[in-house]
Amino acid sequence: MDGLETEQILDVIGIGIGPFNLGLAALLEKTECSSLFFDKKTKFEWHPGMLLEGTTLQVPFMADAVTMVDPTSHFSFLNYLHEQKRLYQFYFFEKFHIPRNEYNHYCQWVEEQLSQLQFGSEVENIELTEEGYYRLTVYSTSKKERETYVTKNVVMGIGTRPYIPEQFQMADRNRIFHSADYMKKRDKVLHANSVTVIGSGQSAAEIFYDLLNRQPEHTYQLSWYTRSKGFYPMEYSKLGLEHFSPDYTKYFYQLSQEKKSGVLANQALLYKGISFSTIADIYDLLYERSVGNKKTNIHLQALTELVSVEERNRHLQLSLYQHEQEVSKQVNSDVVILATGYHPYIPDFLKGIEHLLAWDENGQLQITEDYKVKTKDEGDYHLFVQNGELHTHGVGAPDLGLGAFRSATIINQIAGKQIYQTYKQNVFQQFGM
Repeated sequence: MDGLETEQILDVIGIGIGPFNLGLAALLEKTECSSLFFDKKTKFEWHPGMLLEGTTLQVPFMADAVTMVDPTSHFSFLNYLHEQKRLYQFYFFEKFHIPRNEYNHYCQWVEEQLSQLQFGSEVENIELTEEGYYRLTVYSTSKKERETYVTKNVVMGIGTRPYIPEQFQMADRNRIFHSADYMKKRDKVLHANSVTVIGSGQSAAEIFYDLLNRQPEHTYQLSWYTRSKGFYPMEYSKLGLEHFSPDYTKYFYQLSQEKKSGVLANQALLYKGISFSTIADIYDLLYERSVGNKKTNIHLQALTELVSVEERNRHLQLSLYQHEQEVSKQVNSDVVILATGYHPYIPDFLKGIEHLLAWDENGQLQITEDYKVKTKDEGDYHLFVQNGELHTHGVGAPDLGLGAFRSATIINQIAGKQIYQTYKQNVFQQFGM
């Protein structure tokens, strides 16, 4: 395409098709905005490596793509159940927290109805045109060619990526790997003689419980270490949950950046702990296995940090450090599963416009309260962020329950008018003076 005269200028392009940009695309259906969404994956998959049997969402089913701003939408989870002929089954299911694989299937159902989603399409570069629009270069794996698209707005919904500390990035990814790859590698793990899980959150607990369930048929030695003070539950009281609200997001945004960093450091159990039910399931199974004082081939230990890993011929040697005792020890394990979380990152496709964007002293994007990346001039072009604003907006950034609210906030700006109503008061408590 040679010029803007021959190119359609879209209202918005979304980069990444996870739950948040999927919700944005669904909510855009009630607008006149033109849009396209690109993802380098070949199909929609939500954390496929952690779709374990028996696991559930940690938020109510209302945290779907649309319900929290448009409960009448065709794309709601309840309408999904209706079209799947499962309403009565869900009615008798009597649970707010749905199976994780059903949430994934729901998202795929939404995706199938949205023609503006293009998978197998990797955004390689963004640049600003002389006219003040964004031009994106996109590589299509099916066509094996590059195409360009022009848009007034971009919404970046690439999410976070699995984090493995540098000292644990070994050559043999079948023996030591991130929890995000667990389901892909589970069959091989089950044939190991010893397996070690590292981490203190829900992913570590779910993997440990899955391996604990399967242990009698495979007889591996199973260990679980965390540097945290204990295997503690995630905060799930009703007033505690109000931190995942637009009200708390607004309060947090007004704090200084120094204060924000301190607050986030002390809020881990709001979103990084283990659910009460998973802890109970693990304990109950351990109790049952120990009837008659039967020895279990299990080792659980908190306050213990994995310091280093060395590859041996037939196993990995782990160096561990117990913080309170200030004692080190070495143990061997055939497989190590690292539930070490996910980190935000700056994608390569921003290099073409990074000089236009405002960065803070920590090299993070500066983001306005309404989810726009701050720019060095006052142009009409806007880059919005979904689930990349933990440092500016607080613990609710990755929470599915706030996804529809954020999408509605973004859509109202793109459309230049109020398409979706959002409320200023959503909770009972006040977060500030």
